[in-house]
Amino acid sequence: MPIVYDGIAFDEGLCLDVLIEKSIICELKAVEQMNPVWEAQILSHLKLTGKRLGFLINFNVSVIRNGIKRFIV
Repeated sequence: MPIVYDGIAFDEGLCLDVLIEKSIICELKAVEQMNPVWEAQILSHLKLTGKRLGFLINFNVSVIRNGIKRFIV
């Protein structure tokens, strides 16, 4: 996904795991312990893209609802 900031376009862009309906960003993980850096990453992605809703999903849990964290900006 390209980044445009203050009228300047950056070709490198963002590498999103999943973008749903052009409005929801999902960051997918399968780890034993979550890292706070990933929370900062999804918040940065939301701010840079102008999206408001994001999910950080960890699939390495016994019950999937325990591995989902929602972010709203």
